[in-house]
Amino acid sequence: MSGWMRRVLTAGRAVEDGFDRLRFEVRRRTGRLSSMEILPYRGHGNGRELFLKGRVLETLGLPSPNAEDSRRRNLRSMARRFLSSEVPKARVRALYAGQEIEAKADKEGYFDLRFSLEEPLEGDASWRRVRIELVWPHAEGESEATGKVLVPTRARFGVVSDLDDTVLQSNVTNFLKMARVVLLGNAHTRLPFEGVAAFYRALQRGASGGEFNPIFYVSSSPWNLYDLLEDFMDLHGVPAGPLFLRDWSLSALKGGAEHKLRVIRMLLATYPELPFVLIGDSGERDPEIYQKIVLEY
Repeated sequence: MSGWMRRVLTAGRAVEDGFDRLRFEVRRRTGRLSSMEILPYRGHGNGRELFLKGRVLETLGLPSPNAEDSRRRNLRSMARRFLSSEVPKARVRALYAGQEIEAKADKEGYFDLRFSLEEPLEGDASWRRVRIELVWPHAEGESEATGKVLVPTRARFGVVSDLDDTVLQSNVTNFLKMARVVLLGNAHTRLPFEGVAAFYRALQRGASGGEFNPIFYVSSSPWNLYDLLEDFMDLHGVPAGPLFLRDWSLSALKGGAEHKLRVIRMLLATYPELPFVLIGDSGERDPEIYQKIVLEY
C-alpha cells in the first residue's frame, strides 16, 4: 500500500472514530442509549494465568438463524453485525474464584481481561467460567455475561488451525464467491469440509481416547463474525476452542499473516511444555507462515 493511500485511510479512520465518539456521548448524555450487552469471546489460560477478550455493544438483537432463512434475511443480519454500535471506553468487572479485576474497553468497545492466579486451579475441568459485569456506562437493567476460558488438562499436544477453507468452505481466493458465501449465508447454510469435524474430534481425544488436546482457531476474519462462527462450529460438531479473529479496517486488510504469526507465538509462549500441530491451507499462505514458526522454534 502506497504512503499517500495509507495516510488517507488513517485520516478517514480518525474522522470515523471521532464521529462515533461524538455520537455516543450525545446519545449517552440525552438518555438515548439502547440496552447494552457484553459479548465474551472464548478465552485461554494455563495454571498461572487466564486470558479473555470481549466487546461491549449496544444490543444487536440478531434473530436466531435457521436453514430456511432467505438470502435477504441473512444479508440483513450480516449488515447489523457490521453496523453494530460499540460502547467506547466501557468499563467491565470480572470475577473468578474470589478474584476480581476491572478493565477498560478501547474506542471500539474491545476489552482484555487477565487473571494472575493467586491459588492453583482446583479440579481438572478444561473450561473455566468467568463472570463479567458492566460497570460503566450504566444501562437499563443488569448487563452481565459468563465467559469461558480453556485451560488444557490431560493434553499431550495442542492444535492451531486456520478456519476459512480449512474448516469451513469460504472461497477466500475468489473475492466475489467469498463475498456471496459470507454475506448471504448463516451458520446453518455455511458448509464444513467433509470429515473435518470427526478429524478434529479425533485430534482432541488423542490416540488413547482419554486426552483433551486443546484446539485454537486463528483466522483473518473479523470479530463481527464471531457469533456466526461459534454457532457454525456447534451446529456441525467441530470441537469448541478459542477463536482469534481481527478487528477489521481498510488499513488492516493485508495484515493476515502478521496476525497469525503473533497469535501462534503467543500460544507457544503460554504453553511452552506442549508440542503443537499446525493445520491450514494454501489459500492464505498458511504453509509459509507455519514454516516461519517452525524455523523460529
